[in-house]
Amino acid sequence: MVGSMKKLILSLALLLSAQCFAAVEVNQANEAELDSVKGLGPSSTARILKARQAGSFQGWADFMARVKGIKPAAAAKLSGAGLTVNGATYPTPPASAPSSR
Repeated sequence: MVGSMKKLILSLALLLSAQCFAAVEVNQANEAELDSVKGLGPSSTARILKARQAGSFQGWADFMARVKGIKPAAAAKLSGAGLTVNGATYPTPPASAPSSR
């Protein structure tokens, strides 16, 4: 009995923790799901939903062009917090190669 209760509690904890790290797709998310992304608040969520009325975002460049206030630094942070556009994370620039002097 105690063993099965521990397994149940552990299973629930794992399920909840997996949901915390789930990606939020900007083209499908509702207001509450967008608000759950760290860095998005009610005003930015409203701008996203309004821009999305014109059609789905084709990629990060389209998303940033259509939603006021989303610049590369903000896009990188939102992507790191779990936001995706068409299932893609924000592309990070390749690391610079060390100079050979």
